[in-house]
Amino acid sequence: MSRDPAFWEKKVSKLNWGFLGTSFISLTMADALQAEGSTRIHSVAGRSEVPLKVFAEKYDVEHTYDNFDELIEDDVVDIIYIALPNHIHHEYVIKAANAGKAILCEKSLSIDMEKTDQALRAVADNEVFFVEGLMYLNHPFTAAIRDVITSGELGEIQSISAQYCADIAQFVNPQSKGALYNLGCYPISLMHLLLQSDFTNHIFDNYEISAMGRRGTDGNICESAASIRLDNGVVCQLHTAEDYGLHASFTVLGSKASLVLNSNPWLPEAEGNTFTVTPYEKVGDVRTVTAEGNAFIYQVRAIREAIEAGKKALERPAPNLEDSRQIMQLLTDWEAATVTS
Repeated sequence: MSRDPAFWEKKVSKLNWGFLGTSFISLTMADALQAEGSTRIHSVAGRSEVPLKVFAEKYDVEHTYDNFDELIEDDVVDIIYIALPNHIHHEYVIKAANAGKAILCEKSLSIDMEKTDQALRAVADNEVFFVEGLMYLNHPFTAAIRDVITSGELGEIQSISAQYCADIAQFVNPQSKGALYNLGCYPISLMHLLLQSDFTNHIFDNYEISAMGRRGTDGNICESAASIRLDNGVVCQLHTAEDYGLHASFTVLGSKASLVLNSNPWLPEAEGNTFTVTPYEKVGDVRTVTAEGNAFIYQVRAIREAIEAGKKALERPAPNLEDSRQIMQLLTDWEAATVTS
């Protein structure tokens, strides 16, 4: 793929996606691509013949591969979507970057900081477009939440409490390292965005984490509750579990008012997205954010517009390279701090 922005002015065909993997998240992304309508899936690669065939037929994908590397080397493919297990994300980020491709890599970016840094170094060295698939950060609901923080309506953030639990343990690869990297990445990335918006990036220069949890039958952390104390005194409470429930909550307490998310911030849809802002000792104001579609559609649109404009990253609220690294650092520190019985 050409790295020259003028390339896009001459390009007459749609942006060509190459999908690595045919899991449920690939199906969700494919649905979003079709709904957005301005790009297309040129090729898909998978290691299991039947799911590969079913995916290709469902989404009218002409080119299929049983080898991920061959898809990456396809000159017609403009952008690689990495929908593989967390522990091999870095390997294919590096290969795609070295091939000069734009990259959307599913969350979490990796499972440790060594692999994270290897992947991000390849992206920087090759000067390719990259974004981590924290899709909800592209949705207007997230932008509206962030606007409340930056407006000063809450005053200065004093504390954040968040929880995300879902019964997904039976569906994920054990090598992806469990609840923190499959679910905890959502509340910690929203915490990261809002604290960054209120206090700048330096808020994460120093912090302390303590956590208690338990391990599942695969040996991974399947549940953990963490307390994070930042240098300025802000304390955040995070909890996640992957073997029961479907529950999402997020609350910000500011010096003037509170913000409570009434709907799931990590799965925003076209409608039903609400939050409540309550000045202390007053009646809360319920606010609704209506959009044109779900978060995956907005992610596809944002990526297409950025690549067509010759950009190498998305703008906030979506994560850039440094944001993704900080989120991974928070996740790996959370893992290291978790005491299990």
